[in-house]
Parts: sequence; structure tokens; C-alpha cells
Amino acid sequence: MRILLVEDDRDLGPVLAMGLRGEAYAVDLAATCAEAEALLCCNDFDAVCLDLGLPDGDGLELLRRLGTDPALRRPRRVLVLTARDAVDDRVAGLDAGAADYLVKPFSFQELAARLRALARRTDAHDAVLAVGDLRLDTAAHRAWRGGVELDLTPREFSMLRYLMHYAGRTVSAEELLEHVWDANADPFTASVRVILSRLRRKLGEPGPISTVTGVGYVLREAP
Repeated sequence: MRILLVEDDRDLGPVLAMGLRGEAYAVDLAATCAEAEALLCCNDFDAVCLDLGLPDGDGLELLRRLGTDPALRRPRRVLVLTARDAVDDRVAGLDAGAADYLVKPFSFQELAARLRALARRTDAHDAVLAVGDLRLDTAAHRAWRGGVELDLTPREFSMLRYLMHYAGRTVSAEELLEHVWDANADPFTASVRVILSRLRRKLGEPGPISTVTGVGYVLREAP
């Protein structure tokens, strides 16, 4: 999942982003409504974690616009993060389109659990992916080949998850950068090739990931 984290607390935001990356998410961080809008105009996000008290506007208004403004790409789910704990505030957030509402202060473990729950709720058919002898549990962040659990880094797990989700279809390096990395990824680096090489070694032989010269990569059932 690629997540947009909108949090104006300069201490909390980077800590949450680092923790979510450790959970195998690609995370972009915005501290204002303007920064969030700029990212939402040109990127597809699986989820937005949205603080409501932002320095240049109300996050609730941004939430409402996600469903009506054609310039903004609507994420698949929104999790509101806010110190507003009144019932009316929670109702307003949910009515505006939020899938869940988490009141500050909260533990990082609860935030991660809420995101996993949202993924299961909206993508129940993709909770466990299986291609040939590969199996991947998206909620538990675990993967196996032939019944043997794989020791994957968060980035390797994210790449395998994306390739398994689109098994049989050729996926370009640019598409992997878009969905597995965040906005800080350098499109001119060998990041994709490096992670793919490590993933292939861990998957072993016969390798299920093929290179389509000049196009990208495709994951199929191993012969």
C-alpha cells in the first residue's frame, strides 16, 4: 500500500512515517493542506492518514473535497487522525467519507492495526495471495514458498505483494516505483533492480519472476 500521511506535527509526522515504512508501506508525508493537495493531484494512494487540525486549513474540508473535486485523486480509504474526540467530531469525519477515526494520543501499534483492518475490510479477497507455490498474507506481512517462510525486508515484501497482485501481467519499473516506493524515490537509480535481485535470490529456483526486455517484469507460476 502507498499511504499519504498528512500530519503537521514536525516531530510526530516523521516518526509515524518511519514506523509505517517499517510495516512495508510506501509513505509520503505532508504537513499542510496545500502539500497534501499537491500530492493527491498527481499520485494514486491506497490510503490517507489525515490530521484535521492543519495550519493552512481544516482537514475535514479536504476530506469532503476528496469525493467531489475532480483534480484530486480519491484514495481507496481515509483514516482520520485527530485530537478532536467529541462524538459530533467523529460523526462529522465519518459522514465526510472517512473509513475510520483514531483519536490522539494513540499508540503506533493501534494505528498499524487500524490500517491492516481497513485493508482486510476493503480487500478481503486479496487478504491472502497465492500464485503457484507462493503464498502471501497481506495482513500478517508474511510470505511463504513451498511451505517455507521467506525472510523478506519491508521493501522486498511490498514488491512481491505488488507483483503477486498483478500476476501474469507485465509491470514496469516505473509502476513499481509509483506503488512500492514513495515520492522520495529517484527514478534514475537502480533501486528496482537491486530489490528485485535480492527478492529473486530469496525466492530461489525455479524463479517465478521473469524480465520482459524493455518493458518490465512479470510474476508467473514457476515451471
